[in-house]
Amino acid sequence: MGEANPRGLRDEKKRVTRHNLRLAALRLVDERGLEGTTTEEIAQAAGVSPRTFFNYFPTKESALVGVDAELAEAMLAAIRERPAGEPPLTVMREVYLQFAEVTAADRDLWTLRIQVARANPSLLSQVFGNSTKWDRRVAEAIAQRTGRDHHTDPYPALVASVANAARRSAVHRWAISDSEAPLSEAIAAAFDLLAAGLPEPPDSPGTATERAGA
Repeated sequence: MGEANPRGLRDEKKRVTRHNLRLAALRLVDERGLEGTTTEEIAQAAGVSPRTFFNYFPTKESALVGVDAELAEAMLAAIRERPAGEPPLTVMREVYLQFAEVTAADRDLWTLRIQVARANPSLLSQVFGNSTKWDRRVAEAIAQRTGRDHHTDPYPALVASVANAARRSAVHRWAISDSEAPLSEAIAAAFDLLAAGLPEPPDSPGTATERAGA
């Protein structure tokens, strides 16, 4: 039986450490507030040194709402590797479904991120900045696939913005709900609505009553 790949073990250890730091940061800020939490306390809760914390995150804010760089790069690679000629929205649907299980494994983390961002409006500028940067990177990948110039042609940016909004909406609703339905179903449903032209869906039980103000 072959030995485990040392590089693979190191990468997994880094992934676990990063996850533990994120979770510790979110839990502490959820309990104490942003100003009431220090990077030293986050490191201690995660079982690492303050120096290790800064090896992974430049600030406590980035630990709370920062981008998972490895996941982002994997998604961009998947976009580039989809079959030539596949419609761009289909590309995005399939890529986000491909990575749905990875996201779903961190449901507690996503739920906390939403709670913490809501309770700490000062984080919203970073959340917006992250979203804008991701939209731009996806637009660049779509432009590369379609042979368009994303600087002058609005199409790649429009596809990226719409697809990313569909995923964000699906992840948000899934993370805060009590449903046991998989995230992949929420993502697929969001893209189905896009493909159909966003028709208004039938009222779910209670929706009409809520709209009437009863």
